[in-house]
Amino acid sequence: MGYLLLAGGAEFGKRMAEPDQKAITLAGGPNAPIRIIPTAAAPDRNHTRAGNNGVNWFKSLGAQNVTALPLIDKVSAANDKIISELRNAKLIYLLGGFPEYLGTTLKDSPAWQAALDAYQGGAVIAGSSAGAMVLCQRYYHPETGDVLEGLGLVRNVLVLPHHETFGKNWAPRLLPKLPGVSLLGIDERTGLLDDGKGENWSVLGQGSATIYQGGQVRVYNTGQTFDINH
Repeated sequence: MGYLLLAGGAEFGKRMAEPDQKAITLAGGPNAPIRIIPTAAAPDRNHTRAGNNGVNWFKSLGAQNVTALPLIDKVSAANDKIISELRNAKLIYLLGGFPEYLGTTLKDSPAWQAALDAYQGGAVIAGSSAGAMVLCQRYYHPETGDVLEGLGLVRNVLVLPHHETFGKNWAPRLLPKLPGVSLLGIDERTGLLDDGKGENWSVLGQGSATIYQGGQVRVYNTGQTFDINH
């Protein structure tokens, strides 16, 4: 089993260097294959620019083997070359953008199965904003107000990205709908890195993590760790 990194958005700059450098180390160091999935940016044709930003960012942190994959739809999610790249990756990063498009494109796809194979083999899977949202069991579709089934790597959790700007405004409407689900607010330029077991999470970067659970609200600042289930 590998590691998970959930980021709140505004990735690839400033204080995100801390969590991303830790992810590179866990992936095996500067020569580890890093593969970026820009799917969430495809609906507004921003995937090439977003993918290139990710490549440049990780190279600025010392990574040597970084590629943005042209995984932009269901057809490319079944492409043999992309599948092979993901299966052999040591760090897989899902960019932000449109969560519903990202979630439905990856769900039950051969490409996502390859990413899961890599994760089972010890790879790091990371997601920022929409990428972090869909990695959880459920995610919010802000345009329709629906709660959708995610990719399920973080059970019984729904992420509120960009928490200190607009994500916190989603909490009041979601809490009545999801009484048994923990809402996890993550500030921008902030990453939550798990311990490889999905139990203890460390807050890294600029901001904080906010957990809405059982009628209580808990805040954890950078440098602190927490168990999301307690």
